[in-house]
Amino acid sequence: MSEHKGQNYLHGAAILTAGVIIMKILGFLYKMPIGNILGDDGYSMFLATYNVYNVFLTLSTAGLPIALARMVSEANAQGRSNQLRRTFSVAWRTFFWIGLFCSLIMALFPRLIAGGILRNPDAALSIRVMSPSVLLVCLVSAYRGYCQGFGDMIPTTVGQVLEVLVKVVVGLALAWFLMHENYGKPIGSAGAIFGVTAGSAAALLYMWLHKQRHYRDEAAGSDTPDPDSAIFKRFLRIGIPIALGSSVLALLNLIDSSLCMGRLQDAARFSYQESKELYGVYGKAQTIFNLPAAIITPLTISVVPAVTAAIVKRENDEATKISEDSMRIAAVLSLPMGVGLTVLAKPIMTLIYPAAHPVGADLLAILGLASVFVCIVLMENAVLQATGHEMLPMITMIAGGVVKVVINYFLVANRGINIYGAPIGTLASYALMAVINFVMMCFVLDKNPRLRVILLRPLFCTAAMGAAAWAVFGLLHRVLPQGPIGLLLATAPAILIAVVVYLLLSILLRTVTAADMALIPGGKKLSRLLHMR
Repeated sequence: MSEHKGQNYLHGAAILTAGVIIMKILGFLYKMPIGNILGDDGYSMFLATYNVYNVFLTLSTAGLPIALARMVSEANAQGRSNQLRRTFSVAWRTFFWIGLFCSLIMALFPRLIAGGILRNPDAALSIRVMSPSVLLVCLVSAYRGYCQGFGDMIPTTVGQVLEVLVKVVVGLALAWFLMHENYGKPIGSAGAIFGVTAGSAAALLYMWLHKQRHYRDEAAGSDTPDPDSAIFKRFLRIGIPIALGSSVLALLNLIDSSLCMGRLQDAARFSYQESKELYGVYGKAQTIFNLPAAIITPLTISVVPAVTAAIVKRENDEATKISEDSMRIAAVLSLPMGVGLTVLAKPIMTLIYPAAHPVGADLLAILGLASVFVCIVLMENAVLQATGHEMLPMITMIAGGVVKVVINYFLVANRGINIYGAPIGTLASYALMAVINFVMMCFVLDKNPRLRVILLRPLFCTAAMGAAAWAVFGLLHRVLPQGPIGLLLATAPAILIAVVVYLLLSILLRTVTAADMALIPGGKKLSRLLHMR
């Protein structure tokens, strides 16, 4: 059926995570200089366009690749080769028409979206330039979902790295050239955005070539595939609730754009220029805040087919174990990253965006705590979706979205609070989502995930790590000379010592075990080297 052997779910997650780390490094080489080239106000146009793009992209691709991966995983487990081929054919056509529709909306109505919805009319050109990306990424997602259904995460990783690499080279070069030639910030933002379209085209070409080479059609099997209409209906029945639930995340960011810009101008009485600067620096803080979630996302992608396969085989205890282990590993990864961002928010923000508005550090400190809950929610959503309860995450996300909208509406309008209301709303909404999702997981799994096992040890290790980072930075910052070099020399050792403290405590307290390490590439050797049990 396929020439490629699937990896176990944590092996696949490790491959995806390695790709994400590379992507994030490249992403910083894209967004950090662009934020500095365009300034706070120019970055607000760039961010607003990204938020619109993410809404259409999420509606088009968030749930459907997961649905395709589930259906492919089931057909593969049952040995139905004809069903596999027909499922992919139906999915590809569905992705094409949805992507084309969304791309046309962005291409034909950019001024309405930018001025009428986002209150940022300077973003119109960037929205139009971004429009082909939705169709391209929709088609990429069809190939990624197919490969992930086999547990094969390598093409997704390679394709994503290629996509970001092209985006960085093309987008950064165009942004620098257009701003250097004094074309203005709206055109400079559009040039930066064009890198996304170029990267999507490169990823699509790679994924098509990979499928042609590694997943060639074989002779027809003996199974009778379901009719196209039945596959299409099931595809949408699984995918749409997931897409709607996931779209709440993208919609929250779009609401941030509209509410923040609108309430800052209409209620808090900031000028259009001041509002763009405040929202732009908030966007810069969000760029850093998104890092922990990006690290966790690969694990959520791998969990879905793993839990689904266990449930199909009626291995309910295994499904519960995978869910609990994944939640624990998500906590192990997200807690130190989130707390680290909070404790070291000021030096991190100053080093990355030296010319940004000074409120950026405080915004990042609040968002750092919120990022922990974001990661937990992402993992909980994946587990609920994998168990066949696609509607539950959507309900949770809507509840959290309502909380965020209400908090944003009132707090951002207060001139004394202004843009601080946005990260406060993010923190409150995701904390609520995490609690509701966990309660739902206790109902849908045969055995309740043990919260003590998931959180207790990671919390202790994180508290010690945060204290170490705070103490080391505070001491060095006092004795070293002021300025960028002194700040860097104070921050780097603080991060390094924090990492060492966290790793040592994690090993001593068995927060991560040798059994966990055995499931990732090279993990056995590393666990022996570290004397893990």
